[in-house]
Amino acid sequence: MDNLVMPREQLGVCAEGNLHSVYLMFNANDGVESQLRPCVANVAQYIYELADQYADSAFNGFVAIGANYWDSLYGERRPSELKPFPAMHADNRDAPAHEYDLFVHLRCDRYDILHLVANEVCQMFEDLVELVDEERGFQFMDTRDLTGFVDGTENPKGRHRQDVALVGDEDEYFRGGSYIHVQKFAHNLSKWNRLPQKKQEDIIGRTKIDNIEYASEDKPLTSHIKRVNLKDADGKSMEILRQSMPYGSMKEQGLMFISVCRNSVNFEKMLHSMIHGDGEGNHDHLMHFTQALTGSAFFAPSLDFMAREADI
Repeated sequence: MDNLVMPREQLGVCAEGNLHSVYLMFNANDGVESQLRPCVANVAQYIYELADQYADSAFNGFVAIGANYWDSLYGERRPSELKPFPAMHADNRDAPAHEYDLFVHLRCDRYDILHLVANEVCQMFEDLVELVDEERGFQFMDTRDLTGFVDGTENPKGRHRQDVALVGDEDEYFRGGSYIHVQKFAHNLSKWNRLPQKKQEDIIGRTKIDNIEYASEDKPLTSHIKRVNLKDADGKSMEILRQSMPYGSMKEQGLMFISVCRNSVNFEKMLHSMIHGDGEGNHDHLMHFTQALTGSAFFAPSLDFMAREADI
């Protein structure tokens, strides 16, 4: 990947997909930073070690620290691109910010193990933090979103996942860490399902059943794929690694969208392209059928960074 030896990254950042997930959002109590630093390191190490214990069910996870809480927890240094979630609004399209202090992301192919570990994590944090929000995700069909379309087709494959997701030489002190952006999207499935299949496919930019991407000249400028497949000034793809999963119940359901990346720019540009469009009135028409309820920015440091800062 990069020239220097990479610190131990948290395994859940680049992990392949799972059947189940638990998302825990915490806010820290006042004045607990000196106790929380070693606790965060212990929780992250505990999750790391469980990946071996529960290897048969592909357990993995990571701990991330909120952009607005980072300086309280680790005041000495800050990842170079860590900033609050880039809230955006245009017409009836909203991407609100809803920040949390800590995010614990757990995934596994066994739901009971996830529940067990989530309980243990909450007990490890006891008296230091408050659990503010919790969601449980699940694999839907053959890795599809609840809209019926395959999700994450554009994800980097193999070792390229680390190239996309993990900070390298550009911010040496935070090598092996990752910028995390989380949005909880609630889908309006009754409205979506009333659309003819061809109309749905035009909005996404892919065929629904066999997941074939439209030819470039056939993609509407308002299609989701057109709006999120961006290139930088040098013509290089602005990639992110998506760790998203469907969530919900009959009352509310949608997608827990999770972007992990070695920078914060790629996600921000994608979100701007979806909400504000290309400057010529072409925004992402998928936004007519889903609503972002939250938006949070985090950084998931390497295990070595957390251990070093906790002096353990």
